[in-house]
Amino acid sequence: VPGQALERSIRDVFLPGELKAALVRLNPEIAAQPDRADEVLYRLNAILLAVGSEGLARANQALMEWLRNEKTMPFGENHQHVPIRLIDFDDLSQNIYIVAEEVTFKPARVEKRFDQVLYVNGIPLVVGEAKTPVDSRWSWFDGAHQVQGYEETVAPFFVPNVFSYATEGKVYRYGAVGMPLDLWGPWREDDGQEHSHEGLGHVGQSVRAMLSPQVVLDMLKDFTTFAARGGKTMKLIARYQQYHTVNKIVQRVVLGKTRKGLIWHFQGSGKSLLMVFAAQKLRAHALLKNPAVLIVVDRIDLDT
Repeated sequence: VPGQALERSIRDVFLPGELKAALVRLNPEIAAQPDRADEVLYRLNAILLAVGSEGLARANQALMEWLRNEKTMPFGENHQHVPIRLIDFDDLSQNIYIVAEEVTFKPARVEKRFDQVLYVNGIPLVVGEAKTPVDSRWSWFDGAHQVQGYEETVAPFFVPNVFSYATEGKVYRYGAVGMPLDLWGPWREDDGQEHSHEGLGHVGQSVRAMLSPQVVLDMLKDFTTFAARGGKTMKLIARYQQYHTVNKIVQRVVLGKTRKGLIWHFQGSGKSLLMVFAAQKLRAHALLKNPAVLIVVDRIDLDT
């Protein structure tokens, strides 16, 4: 839909009506007393406001706990704490997905307009910047650089962000908040087919593969993590090869037919982070009932 057709104020990060409806739809305790949705919305907006003092990565980390349904509120019997669900990860048809173009955001004096925003239940999880393919002066890099500028000037909009992407119709790259541009990576499907690595066809393949509800929500739930480096919080997000490999590991463990396995890596392909993502997904998998995961490392920095 066009950004101007969204039911929101120019100052709103969330789509309030969509988010409240999702809270009522996904939480019986809130459905019993719909005004409780306003309490949750108040908590979420407080995290947006804290971005100025906390920094974007830490605010993003705090909101990720809500988005992964890890936070509780005293809405149960005798004020018992119950988990609050903002997104249904088990039945994806229970969520509302909106792609909006030309979304304007003006929290104060500065006004910015995003080319594409992907909303799930009224929450902006993905921002995309698209440049012209017919002017050689522009590339995906300019779009990504623009996104980084947005993160600095209108940071509240990126507090719920899972990842952003940039393209000029020839190359597709994505990255997380605060990620240096040289770490923005491509996305390829793991279907055994030969794919072009550049051009409109490549961008189309990447968009169809990565921007599906399944992958976006998978990335949110199991394929992002945070690390402290030099006193600063950094957000880390999976590369495509880590994503596909972890899902194969988990599938193999769930099937339980084979007791062992081997993964072969190039140096620098991200094997340590792959193990973090694998452990994260295995421990959260309902069928595996919180398994123990043993990780053996051979260097002090990996241990840290």
